[in-house]
Amino acid sequence: MTTEGQETLVLEVATLEEAQEQGSKHWGLEPEDLSFSVLDEEKRLFGLLGRKLRVEVAPLAAPGLLKVRRHARELLSRMELEVQPEITPEGLLNLVGDDAGIVIGRYGETLKALEFLTNLMLHEEAGGHRVRFDCGGYRERREASLTRLAESAARDAVRKGRPISLDPMSSWERRIIHVALKDDGEVETRSVGDEPLRKVVVWPKHRKERRPQRRLSTSF
Repeated sequence: MTTEGQETLVLEVATLEEAQEQGSKHWGLEPEDLSFSVLDEEKRLFGLLGRKLRVEVAPLAAPGLLKVRRHARELLSRMELEVQPEITPEGLLNLVGDDAGIVIGRYGETLKALEFLTNLMLHEEAGGHRVRFDCGGYRERREASLTRLAESAARDAVRKGRPISLDPMSSWERRIIHVALKDDGEVETRSVGDEPLRKVVVWPKHRKERRPQRRLSTSF
């Protein structure tokens, strides 16, 4: 007998090993990614015919996130990098270890590439669950840097009276720009272009009008 709930199974099995096997098959996860709680134990005919266990089984996190973590471990191992992916309370995959600096790369390009490729490979298997990667607090530092960039671009757009285009960014980075300037009464932001070259343009709401150039007379 199996009763399904919100990310939970209640199984009636003969052994805990059987519960592990059924839970792993149901979610496509390893037993180490699941929790098992014995709800009660029932002996059959005074113990002559064995016992029956009621076991509650649940993933330790979102199944898609756990699948991405498993494949990220395999990929990082093949790359011979000394880092391990850990799941944060916010649902990020945080990479921790001696090679954290290598994983981040220049301007975070290696980390973004790792995130993109892992999610691309596991799109169907993870049920469309997109996972964000972090490493050594990089995302927090990057968010602060992008907020400063947004404010600087807004000042330039207002001062020069023309739109300011930023470099191509990921959807997460573009969102930080949009959020940073959403309450700015002097500028507005728009995302333009196609991935992976999609970028944010900061537009002044009141563009300066160009003065017509004075034409020099050629008649004397």
